Amino acid sequence: MAKDGTNRGGARIGAGRKPKSLTDKINEGKSAKVTVPTELEGADIPPVREFMKAPQAKGKDLVAEEIFIKTYQWLKAHGCEKAVYSQLIEQYAMNMARWIQAEEIISATGFLAKHPTTGGAIASPYINISQTYAKQAQQIWYQIFQIVKENSAGDYSHTPMDDTMELLLSVRNRKGV
Repeated sequence: MAKDGTNRGGARIGAGRKPKSLTDKINEGKSAKVTVPTELEGADIPPVREFMKAPQAKGKDLVAEEIFIKTYQWLKAHGCEKAVYSQLIEQYAMNMARWIQAEEIISATGFLAKHPTTGGAIASPYINISQTYAKQAQQIWYQIFQIVKENSAGDYSHTPMDDTMELLLSVRNRKGV
């Protein structure tokens, strides 16, 4: 604490050693807790909440439900579906879906917009919206992936994040685009 009573300086958040993945711990011969599903359960995926399926403007589909299902299935395949809060998966799915929506609008309208008062060309506000949603989705994905990395003994190289561009392109082929 500084002389003026403020708490500034000190260690930064996130500084220091990063936790090792489970496979690294096992390869080094250290003890590690492995979460391997012992029995198969009947319940596949928790119900997707209604706001993730809500109809969008101009009748376009919101792909948040599809992203939620793919991500949950990937977590379940690695035995980590109970280690990740469903709200975190929902946030990731909604941010990815909104990013895809912003990218669709940018593709339809272009990178420039008309200034409301001067009428001159300005950068499209959808570019900033797209960047914001992409950044949020990436940060949430890193949290999810870190949990899987620390708790899964299997190969986690192929992720739902790899299918994002494929999903973006497939959405354009659906109705309304």
